[in-house]
Amino acid sequence: MFFSHAIIEKLKKLPTPYYYYDTDIFELTLQRAIKASEKVGGKIHYALKANCQDKLLQILSTYHIGSDCVSSGEIKKALQNNILPENIVFAGVGKTDEEITYAISQKIFCLNIESIQEMEVVNEIAGKLNTVADVALRINPNVDAYTHKFITTGLTENKFGINASDLTIVLEKLPQMAHLKLIGLHFHIGSQIMDMSSFKNLCLKVNEIQRWMEERGIVLKHLNMGGGLGVDYVHPDKNLFPDFESYFAVFEKFLERRPYQLLHFELGRSLVAQCGVLVTKVLFHKTSGSKHFLIVDSGMNHLLRPALYEAYHKIENISKYLETPDELYDVCGPICETTDYFGKNVLLPHTERGDFIAILSAGAYGEVMASNYNLRGFPNIYFSNEI
Repeated sequence: MFFSHAIIEKLKKLPTPYYYYDTDIFELTLQRAIKASEKVGGKIHYALKANCQDKLLQILSTYHIGSDCVSSGEIKKALQNNILPENIVFAGVGKTDEEITYAISQKIFCLNIESIQEMEVVNEIAGKLNTVADVALRINPNVDAYTHKFITTGLTENKFGINASDLTIVLEKLPQMAHLKLIGLHFHIGSQIMDMSSFKNLCLKVNEIQRWMEERGIVLKHLNMGGGLGVDYVHPDKNLFPDFESYFAVFEKFLERRPYQLLHFELGRSLVAQCGVLVTKVLFHKTSGSKHFLIVDSGMNHLLRPALYEAYHKIENISKYLETPDELYDVCGPICETTDYFGKNVLLPHTERGDFIAILSAGAYGEVMASNYNLRGFPNIYFSNEI
């Protein structure tokens, strides 16, 4: 456990279930990412879909980081938390007319266009608003991210982006789009990527696409390389901070950035995952043959990733954090679904009713995906500077 004994004792006094965010870890992570990005002069846009807690966004805004939004709701949330409109990018494969209208009216930095039809719709709406919208083309580069199939986004079989094979059609239509200004290209190949060769392959593909466009007279000032950098869910105590240095070094080495170009990165999980923990309490310990089940008071309604992606989170008994783990348990929630579990065959100290269980690395795609399924309510929220 990467929390001090004093913090753990405080956590055991709070009513469960709840999310706990360590703002010091969050700030240290931001500082490391910003420092590492300086080698490529990159602009970071935090992906609100990972976690949109107001207090975290307010901290983030003090570092002058931008935001990557995928709905008008996220744009509003960013603006409410002091993120400047000129630092906001708007992506998403299914933007409504109302969302497009709102984004343009707020004069955000850029809309990332994901289809030929969307390009036509944005042009039409910008025309009705008597303005010109700055846009980037999100290109599907057909690069394998070597991650879970449910969180890959850069293959032709995925719904995201414009296929490179359609770029000729796009360039033929662009001169007819009087209310669009093409300022850049956008790419995003997936999430929780640990193999840096995926980012290298992305760079090589972007180099090809850039040269192809320049041969046709298209010169662009902005390259948005997306995000996707993963975190260590298995050993968060040993690798609390993602390898930002190696990540940005890939783009420095392999991306053929022109001197006049600005690079943009959309990091989400890597900035916020490790600062969050879901704490829950054991309701019952039951056995079935040789199987031991721990039924806890939180479930897939509060942390969906294990049920949705079969995702792994390290689980610890913080009531017995000084004891040696020696028994295997399936840690399950109270929801009436077979997939409602946090981990199977989890090695813990002898665990019993009333013990506090911590699910680590839960700051990203945790609370933000919580629901009121089974009408069990939402988790409480606590911050390190408030307890």
